[in-house]
Amino acid sequence: MEKTATNANFAELIKTDGPILVDFWATWCGPCRMISPLVSEIAEEYAGKATVIKVNVDECDEVAAEYRIRSIPTLLFIKNGEIIDKIVGAVPKAEIASKLDALL
Repeated sequence: MEKTATNANFAELIKTDGPILVDFWATWCGPCRMISPLVSEIAEEYAGKATVIKVNVDECDEVAAEYRIRSIPTLLFIKNGEIIDKIVGAVPKAEIASKLDALL
C-alpha cells in the first residue's frame, strides 16, 4: 500500500533502509492518472520489499521544490537516502518494476 506524503512527514517517510519509489503527481495531470493504478499495483506486489510514497505536488509544494520536480509524473527511486534513478512521464509498469528490482 502506498504511503501519502505531506510537507511535514516526507523526511520521516524516506528514512528507511530498503528501496523507495516516490511518485510525484497531481489530480489534474492526465499521465499521472494513467500510471496511478500501475504504481498502486507495484506497491502491493513489492509490499515488505520496497516503500511506495505518493506526493501530490499541489499539496506538497515544499517537497516538490526541494527535489526540483518540474514535470509530472516523476518517479524517483531512492536507496539509502540517495536518488538512484528517475523516470519522467508515463511509462509501462515493466519499466517501473525493472528500476525498482535493480534496487533490491
